[in-house]
Amino acid sequence: MLKIGVIGAGHLGKIHIRLLKESKRYNLIGFYDNNSSVSKIVSKELSCAYYNSFEELIDAVDVVDIVTPTPSHFQYASKALSNKKHIFVEKPITNNLEEANQMISLAKNNNLKGQVGHVERFNPAYLYAKEKISNPMFIETHRLAQFNPRGTDVPVILDLMIHDIDIILDLVKSEITNISSNGISVISKSPDIANARIEFANGCVANLTASRISLKNMRKFRVFEKNKYISIDFHKKNCEVVMMNNFSDGDPENGLILENAEGIKKQVSIDKSVISDSNAILSELESLADSIEKNLTPTVSLVDGQKALKIALEIIKCFNN
Repeated sequence: MLKIGVIGAGHLGKIHIRLLKESKRYNLIGFYDNNSSVSKIVSKELSCAYYNSFEELIDAVDVVDIVTPTPSHFQYASKALSNKKHIFVEKPITNNLEEANQMISLAKNNNLKGQVGHVERFNPAYLYAKEKISNPMFIETHRLAQFNPRGTDVPVILDLMIHDIDIILDLVKSEITNISSNGISVISKSPDIANARIEFANGCVANLTASRISLKNMRKFRVFEKNKYISIDFHKKNCEVVMMNNFSDGDPENGLILENAEGIKKQVSIDKSVISDSNAILSELESLADSIEKNLTPTVSLVDGQKALKIALEIIKCFNN
C-alpha cells in the first residue's frame, strides 16, 4: 500500500481523510494543517495522527494529498515534488500558469505522478455518458450553488465553472478559436455570476453558466450531437440519452415518431439506465494509486489541470475587454 499524507484539514480535507482511512489502496499516515488548534480537534475527531510540520509529514509518505486554498497549492506541491513525492492537488491546479508549468516540469524531471482534483471526471453519471458521446456540436452547462464564503477567495470561474471547462476539454478534441464572457460581482470582490462562450475549430460551441449565489444547487451538463442528446445531472448522478433513429414501417413502434415536412420519419428512443453509484473523490484518489503502481498517465494529469486553468484565466481576462 502507498503511504499518503493529507495537507489541509478544512471541510474538504476532512472528507479526504475519512475516505483515505477507508481506502484499500493507501495507508493514511497522517495530516498537516498550519492551524495547530484545528489539527488537534480534527485529530481527535477523526482518530488520525497530525504532524507539527509539513516537512515531517512528507518525509514519512510516498504521496502528498494537497487540500488547501489555491494560493498555497504551488508552495506545497513544489516541496513535495522536490522531495520525490507523488502528488494529488485540488483544483484549480494553481493560481497562475507560471506556477502550473513549474509544477509540471518538477514532476517530469523527477519522474513523478501528479493528479488534479477535477472530481467530475469520476462522477458515475459522466463515466456512463462519456461512452455515449462521440462528436459533440453544442454543449450547455449550468453550475449553480448556494452562497458559501468558502471558495470566494477566487472568481466563480475558478471555483465552479472550471469543473465544466475540464469536462468540455475532455470531450471536444479540437482547437479553441474564440472565447467571450461576462461576469458580475454581487457579494464578493470577484465575480459571483459568469457566462462564457467557447467556440472550437470543428464547429462545436459551448455555453457555460456558473453562479455561487443561487437559491438552489444545480450541476447540469447537456450535449447535443447529430441525432443524439445527452443530459447529465452531476448533482443527482444520473444521465438521460435521447436518440433519433431512421424509422421504417418494419420498426417496432415503441417510441415517439417524428415526421418532417418532406415526410422523413424519425423514431425517438430514450435511455434512462440506472447508474451504479460510487464515491467520486475516493475514485479519483485511488485512480492516482493506479497510475503510480502501473506507471500510467493520471486520468486528470497536471497538464490537464494546466489546460483547464489556462481557459479559465482567458475567460476571466475577457471580462475586462
